[in-house]
Amino acid sequence: MSVRSSRTPRRSPLAVSGTLLAALTLLLALPTTAQAAPRTAEAPERGTAYLGMGVVAHDGRQPSSPLPRAGQTEGVDVSGHQNSVNWGTLWNSGVKWAYVKATESTSYQNEDFAQQYNGSYNIGMIRGAYHFATPDTSSGASQAKYFAAHGGGWSKDGRTLPGMLDIEWNPYGASCYGLSDAGMVSWIRDFVNTYRSLTGRYAVIYTATSWWSDCTGNSKAFGSSDPLAIARYASSVGTLPAGWGTYTVWQYTSTGPTVGDHDHFNGTLDRVKALANG
Repeated sequence: MSVRSSRTPRRSPLAVSGTLLAALTLLLALPTTAQAAPRTAEAPERGTAYLGMGVVAHDGRQPSSPLPRAGQTEGVDVSGHQNSVNWGTLWNSGVKWAYVKATESTSYQNEDFAQQYNGSYNIGMIRGAYHFATPDTSSGASQAKYFAAHGGGWSKDGRTLPGMLDIEWNPYGASCYGLSDAGMVSWIRDFVNTYRSLTGRYAVIYTATSWWSDCTGNSKAFGSSDPLAIARYASSVGTLPAGWGTYTVWQYTSTGPTVGDHDHFNGTLDRVKALANG
């Protein structure tokens, strides 16, 4: 009986040369440390978006008005990234109203909502809730229903503002959420109409003029029904989005005292109460 050798057969010089050439080609194709592809910034964690998150990055910051002008009322807007808020300090500084983030998409609720929403109310403020819109994750109607059911409802108690729709740059991807101008207008209409059917109130729409122009085609569709909250970190509100002849709320800075995001209501305190009462 013959015994098979356990040694590996010798390869021909031609085969060895071909293997070495293939390995060298693969090595040259791989990026070196110096030639590695540029790294892109990671998107923030879902749920961490807040009112005005993209304003500085897209519109910049100019010297702003530190105090409300005659006939205006100071307010703030807060979200989970502020955690527990010192409402007593804000009240004593002249802040009389607040908007609190309640929800985002149909999957996130602000973990600090109770402290912020109830705390502002208990100190004496007029307050309302807002929803950060993500039109690429679900329909406007679905998000309006989720918002209204998780803190965004309204009652005529003289202390509760109508819900606010925060529609602005997408912090997680494409600025306009992959929608056409017409698609974005349709999504917003779906949200505000559903919200009105659930609460009896038109939502306040928060946006920035440049985003509105880029992502809705500067639509005039909502100016006659939905109050405007405009974002601009400067000494004036500048040009408003189409359809609105005036603004209701102006978020004028993200670097204010106690809470960074400060706002002027375009009216005296009795007008804030009037908006609360519908």
